[in-house]
Amino acid sequence: MPQRKLALLHTSPVLTPLFASLCAQWLPEVQIFHAVDESLIKNTIQAGRLEKTTVRRLATLVGSALEGGADGVLVTCSSIGAAVDVARQLYDQPVLRVDAPMAHAAVQQGRRIGVLATLRTTLEPTSALVRSAALEAGREVEVIECLCQGAFEAVLAGNTATHDRLVSEALTARMRDVDVIVLAQASMARVVAALPPHAVPAPVLSSPESGVRQMREVFGLGAG
Repeated sequence: MPQRKLALLHTSPVLTPLFASLCAQWLPEVQIFHAVDESLIKNTIQAGRLEKTTVRRLATLVGSALEGGADGVLVTCSSIGAAVDVARQLYDQPVLRVDAPMAHAAVQQGRRIGVLATLRTTLEPTSALVRSAALEAGREVEVIECLCQGAFEAVLAGNTATHDRLVSEALTARMRDVDVIVLAQASMARVVAALPPHAVPAPVLSSPESGVRQMREVFGLGAG
């Protein structure tokens, strides 16, 4: 059987090492390649919403990756998740959004679900995904949204210390009454990892590892 190929579509180049490492761990028998288009997220942030132009462009990028030999595509940006849902309808190969397994896991772990983000354009689609997962599972949930004001601007300015402080403060102070916490952005996972366990008020879920493991199952390679 020919070696499977997976395309990872990113909106930031900083994610490629993380996903390369995860694929080496969970998909060692799969050949991977990356495609990065930062304008997808930059245009979404500027518009304050996911525009039809961005949806069409993502669908074109997915098609290009499949024409390049990919047997499946994993889109790693939560802000454009709704565009992935559209692109999935256009192709026979699996086209997956990285945050779907995280949302399904969250609704199984509790009723009050905290969603933490540094961008409103990521917060809103992630919250919508959690609600959709709850509806699909037949569960009633309450989504508690938390936007870490100023954190994204800090990291753009190269001030990761301020970003990390704002995220950790929001996590420890504003997520105390939830059953599980969902990180809308993969970049926040390292902040949680640096906190002492007693400071984290609830189980925390992030998308990268569960997203890659999802592709393992879709490729028929067994559960991750």
